[in-house]
Amino acid sequence: MSTQPLVSIITPSFNQAAFLEQTIRSVLQQDYPNIEYWVIDGGSTDNSVEIIKQYAPKLAGWVSEKDQSQADGINKGFVKATGEIIGWLNSDDLYYPGAITGAVEAFRQHPEASFVFSDVESIDEHGKAFNLMRYGDWKLPDLMTFHIIGQPGVFMRRAVLEQAGYLDLGYNYLLDVQLWLRMAAIAEPQYVPGEVWAAARIHSDAKNIAHAQDFGAEAFRLAKWLCEDERFYPLSSKLFNKIWAGAHRLNAFYLVEAGQFKPALRSYAKMLRLSPSTSKGTFKRMGYAALGALGAQNLRQSYANWRLKHYQKRQDK
Repeated sequence: MSTQPLVSIITPSFNQAAFLEQTIRSVLQQDYPNIEYWVIDGGSTDNSVEIIKQYAPKLAGWVSEKDQSQADGINKGFVKATGEIIGWLNSDDLYYPGAITGAVEAFRQHPEASFVFSDVESIDEHGKAFNLMRYGDWKLPDLMTFHIIGQPGVFMRRAVLEQAGYLDLGYNYLLDVQLWLRMAAIAEPQYVPGEVWAAARIHSDAKNIAHAQDFGAEAFRLAKWLCEDERFYPLSSKLFNKIWAGAHRLNAFYLVEAGQFKPALRSYAKMLRLSPSTSKGTFKRMGYAALGALGAQNLRQSYANWRLKHYQKRQDK
C-alpha cells in the first residue's frame, strides 16, 4: 500500500435532505489529502439533488436515479470506486475529524486486515451524542455469533471486497453484517481501540427504528446461511448453538426497540437455552423488556433519558 493510498467514500442517499449536507461536509472536511467521494442518490423527491449539486465540484461524481434497494445503490458506488481503501457512509451518518487518516494508519499497521473498524458514537436527529457503541478485537468467530460492528466505523480493503463480492441484494437490514462475514472469511478484520471515527444517527426514519421488527427475520436467515455455507465450515458446526443464540439476542434487541416486549422475552429465553454465555451484557435490557411486558408506562422515554444522562456523566469525567 502506498504512503497516501486513494480512499474512496460512497454515500447512498434517498430523501435524507435533512441530514445529507452535514454528511457530505463531514467527508469533504477530512484532513486526508487523497479522497474520491461518490454520492449515489436513489431518485430523491425532496431537495437532496439540490444539495448534491451544491457540492458537485468537490465530488468525484454523483448520480440520482431509481435503484432496487439501498444495497443496489451502494453497489453502484463500489463499481465506481477506484481507491485502495473504501468507506461507506450513509446519508444520515457522520465522519469525525481525522477518521480517514486514522483508517489509513490502521491499514498501514495491519496490512493483512480485510477491514479496519473503530467504536461508533450514537447521535440523535439534532447531532447530540447519547451513547458510545464499544466493540472489541473481534474476529470471524465473533462476527459469526452476531457481534455487530457499527457500519460507519468500517473501512474496507478494496482487494478483499472485490474478492468477497459486493452487497447481497437479498438483504435489506443486515446487508453490512453479511458483507463483513464474507470478507472476514478471507482475511481477519482489525479493531482499532480508543478511536471513534464516526457517528451513527438514530432517528425515527432510520431503518433500525422504523423497521426494528424486521431485523430478526434477517438475523435468522443469516444464521441459516452461516450454518450451510461451506466457507464457514467446520467453524459453524462448533459454533452452531452460539450462532443461533446470537440471532435470538439480536432479534430480541430490535423487538425491544419496536416495543414488542413479550416476543422479545421469548427470544431471550431461546437465547438462554441455546447458549447461556451469550446473555453477557444483556441483563439490563432483559429487565427493561420484562418491565415493558408488565405494562410499565412511559418506559421507553425514561430509559432514553437515563441513557443520555449516564452517557453525559461519563463524558464529563
